[in-house]
Amino acid sequence: MRHLARRAIILLLFGLLAGSVFAQSNDKSSIDRAQNLRDCLAGFGGCDRSLLTSDQEKQMAQLQHDRNLWGCMTGYAECDRSGLTPQESKQAATMERRRNVLACETTLGLCDKSLLTPSEVDEVNKIQKQRNLLNCETSAYPCDHSLLTPDQQTQVEQLERKHNLLVCQTGEGLCDKSLLTPSQAQEVALSQRDRNLLACKTGESYCDESLLNPSEAKEVGELRRQRNALACATDDITCDRSLLDNQEAKQTPAKPSS
Repeated sequence: MRHLARRAIILLLFGLLAGSVFAQSNDKSSIDRAQNLRDCLAGFGGCDRSLLTSDQEKQMAQLQHDRNLWGCMTGYAECDRSGLTPQESKQAATMERRRNVLACETTLGLCDKSLLTPSEVDEVNKIQKQRNLLNCETSAYPCDHSLLTPDQQTQVEQLERKHNLLVCQTGEGLCDKSLLTPSQAQEVALSQRDRNLLACKTGESYCDESLLNPSEAKEVGELRRQRNALACATDDITCDRSLLDNQEAKQTPAKPSS
């Protein structure tokens, strides 16, 4: 009896263990199938179609077709024309041609002129010439003078001289003095001297003291000394005590000893 009871207990434990292993195996299989379904939905390469149910397989096939169609219609993803119906392939070709026309007319994207119709080529060439003229008129890049008509070239040259004069007068950008007339050059030189003197008076770093005459240099030196005295009176870190006279030194707080 004891032998039979022991055997029954062993068989019961074995059954429980086998059931647990089977349950764990089913759980793992269920997890694997769920992960595989997620991979298929996301379009990952790890998708195993053999693990899908019949309904899931049909849904995935439709989803893959729609994704491919979206790529063909928008150009934002890879396109496999072999997976499209004749009607879809025709629509995709139309959209591709339209995107190319848009790229050629706006420079947004790669333009393939070989795909354009003769009328589209004429329109694109017209737009390019207009865009080039605008670039030349506004000193933008690129400007191809060879695409300009004689009248446009004359107009652009006049605008270039005007823009250059404004640059020279304001100090904004690179001034080409060779394009100035003698009177303009004289006016620009005077403006540059005035700007430099003001920069020196206010302590700007781009002051060129070599351009100052003796009286201007004396005035700038006095203004520099006054600014320094004010800085010392407020105990500012820019204070240079060596530039103070005796009266200013007395009015300036003593520097604390370290």
